[in-house]
Amino acid sequence: MTASPASPAIDLRRRRLFQAAAVLGGAAALTALAASSARAATAAQPGWTLRQVEAGDLVVGYAEQGPADGAPVILLHGWPYDIHAFAEVAPILAAAGKRVIVPHLRGYGSTRFRSDATPRNGQQAALAADVVALMDALNIPKAVIAGFDWGARTADIVAALWPERCQALVSVSGYLIGSQQANAAPLPPQAELSWWYQFYFATERGAKGYAQNTDAFARLIWQTASPRWAFDDAIFARSAASLANPDHVAITIHNYRWRLGLAEGEARFDAMEAKLAQAPVITVPTITMEGDANAAPHPAPAAYAGKFKGRYEHRLIGGGVGHNLPQEAPQAFAKAVLDVARWA
Repeated sequence: MTASPASPAIDLRRRRLFQAAAVLGGAAALTALAASSARAATAAQPGWTLRQVEAGDLVVGYAEQGPADGAPVILLHGWPYDIHAFAEVAPILAAAGKRVIVPHLRGYGSTRFRSDATPRNGQQAALAADVVALMDALNIPKAVIAGFDWGARTADIVAALWPERCQALVSVSGYLIGSQQANAAPLPPQAELSWWYQFYFATERGAKGYAQNTDAFARLIWQTASPRWAFDDAIFARSAASLANPDHVAITIHNYRWRLGLAEGEARFDAMEAKLAQAPVITVPTITMEGDANAAPHPAPAAYAGKFKGRYEHRLIGGGVGHNLPQEAPQAFAKAVLDVARWA
């Protein structure tokens, strides 16, 4: 993936802004509107280096920022988001001397499978193995690993199964490791309602619907999971571009079907999944986080606090912060990463 020019939506926004300034008149109004346009353009073009590396089953597209010899931090996004969830977090960490690595998960952005024959597998163990393979490819023996949504689950798994590779952990919504066995148990009706899309994806109608309406679907999830986050069209568009990955729909559908036992995983991950089904404890230093307005399905902090056996702290972030905590509260997320790194 390479840096791209400003999107048509941003260009249109610029024209409208300057037209409005002309109507309003006055240098002050024009200056203020130009500054607003510049902020939108900056938001669409984070100041990081975009690279590709062969790692395991994938050619991973990733952003990198900060000194090459800095202490590594790996930031993992969720569904249906992308690396731009960390566009404001990464510069803070880089300024603190960290080497920040932000990979596109399989099925997102410029990440591609190395072989057409590799199953488009979205099970949790596969995503965690991708992170370890990326660390090997980049010669990173150990890193602070932080994430939200799918990224938090993936970070949890690396910390649980490869603690020697995880210096410390930041996990939004806490302990998200699951299993097909655990997911077989029905939930109360209100909880099941919040997983409506999981059941939609279990049908062929849902798979076709997601393929035909990926952007609209993603926007709906953003809005419902973070009801008080006032993101604009430019912010959404720069992440939605990553969902055009040719494997995105297949990975998404398989992920949710696998959770319900409606799709099989790969046999090579069976041993890992057997360990994860035991809900292993996490021993590395950990900070878990939650936004006070997260409307996506998530466990209560008290339900998972006992899974963290090292130094541990939970932080509730106020102010209407929803599911995409790194993008909605970048200062708080970056502070958690820097704090937990000092504990290790």
